[in-house]
Amino acid sequence: MDFIEASGLSFSQLNETIRHAGKECRICACQGQRFIAAGMSSKRLEIDGIPGNALGAYLGGGSLTVNGNAQDAVGDTMNGGSIVVRGSVGDTAGYAMRGGEIYVQGNAGYRAGIHMKAYQPVIVIGGRAGSFLGEYQAGGTILVLGLHTDGKPAAGYFPCTGQHGGRVIFRGDVSAIRFPDQVTPHPPTEEETALLRPLVERWCALFGGDAEALMDGPFTVVTPDSKNPYRQMYAAN
Repeated sequence: MDFIEASGLSFSQLNETIRHAGKECRICACQGQRFIAAGMSSKRLEIDGIPGNALGAYLGGGSLTVNGNAQDAVGDTMNGGSIVVRGSVGDTAGYAMRGGEIYVQGNAGYRAGIHMKAYQPVIVIGGRAGSFLGEYQAGGTILVLGLHTDGKPAAGYFPCTGQHGGRVIFRGDVSAIRFPDQVTPHPPTEEETALLRPLVERWCALFGGDAEALMDGPFTVVTPDSKNPYRQMYAAN
């Protein structure tokens, strides 16, 4: 494994160093450098410190692990690979995400999963998400486990606004969350439970926890309402 000391490097210098390093790298003392591993397709990076915006943007493969928090736009338009954050992430995690997986131990900011695409991307959030979760979601799965939320709802305002594909899954009580009329919250079907279980098991394997206890739920799955879709709001009479 190659070790890269990030302290004192600009974001461009750090990324150039990563490009010339081996397949496995550990980045030490990361101090907000942006675009780390943008467009990467094969390396395995472990990051100590706090990476800046657009960590793993356009990621095509490989894996990123952050031992701490990450800033905004984690996994922006990523196509494959995995991003694991042993902390919380800022706003717009998984923006326009097309593939791959993002696992977050803590919380996510506003607009996580906005414009997620229909090629089975996955975001799993251990804590809570901010407002506009899954806005304009077209595909994929967002799972919010709602752990350690200090009594706050698992999502902020306007979750699933404009959702026209995919699913958002919440664990725990969602009675305080107001969903728009154009989506349908419902208990998971057998098929949805089968999809859910490996995500819970993977989160617990990464961060610790009892997967069987978490699977006791309850869970609520939110999907678009095919009888009252958002397109009717914009169609001409």
